[in-house]
Amino acid sequence: MSGGMSTDHGSGAAVEQVLDLDALARQLPELRTRYATAPPFPHVALDGFLRPDVAHAAVLEVPPVDREHWVNYVHANERKFANTDPSTWGPTLRAVWEEMTSPRFLRFLGELTGIEGLVADPSLEGAGLHQTRSGGFLNIHADFTVHPHRRHWHRRVNLLVYLNEDWLPEYGGDLELWSRDMRTRVEVVAPLANRAVVFTTGADTWHGHPDPLRCPPGRARQSLAIYYYTVEDAPVARSTEYRARPGDGAKSVVIWLDKELVRSYDWVKRRVGLSDRAWARMLGGFGRRSSGPG
Repeated sequence: MSGGMSTDHGSGAAVEQVLDLDALARQLPELRTRYATAPPFPHVALDGFLRPDVAHAAVLEVPPVDREHWVNYVHANERKFANTDPSTWGPTLRAVWEEMTSPRFLRFLGELTGIEGLVADPSLEGAGLHQTRSGGFLNIHADFTVHPHRRHWHRRVNLLVYLNEDWLPEYGGDLELWSRDMRTRVEVVAPLANRAVVFTTGADTWHGHPDPLRCPPGRARQSLAIYYYTVEDAPVARSTEYRARPGDGAKSVVIWLDKELVRSYDWVKRRVGLSDRAWARMLGGFGRRSSGPG
């Protein structure tokens, strides 16, 4: 964990201007224990993750949602938008992304999680900048297990960096972590600015923010999501698995039916290379069922 000054891969911003990785490295013994023992599955929340000026600049640089650069994920199990093209981001956001995929950060992440050989996805498949507007949500789910276009890439770790300044509790949007048997909500993490959440992904690592957001028009729940993989011979591929919560009642049927549609789409996507942008068009066009006025 070298503490020397170096530059990123294109933005010109110095690594040490993004986050203090050496300080995080010094905390590794404690962080490893917290991560490994956290219920309901390995995870840790890191407040003050980025340098304060970097975190503030990153919030200001989140580009507005538009038809050209954002993909809509608007169906029965989620309502959000994603931008997976770092060339459309500001220099601070690009510097953060580049540091989160740098060799020294990957080494830190491997030591934190105990997972060796982590690689970052340059295509940001399903990841990138996320925005969820008023009324939007993401039902409880376990993530897809294998990269859709890289058959040997087994998805192992998620990193979420929240970009929500002055976010009030009444807005909602808390990340919920559920027990592996989906009976109990075990952990709740508010999506506060400059808070990062790292967690292991697997077939039963249930998480989401299923209740519609209550933020005012003009506000959105924003985050930078990066997914990490290990390269393996024959990982078992499974699409995103949505689950109803106890007490969801009739909504459970809708969640199941939509999950089956997503599974069918995933099957097609892996075999013919269908893009998420094309899928969004199939769902009725960008923003037609958007989750709020913006």
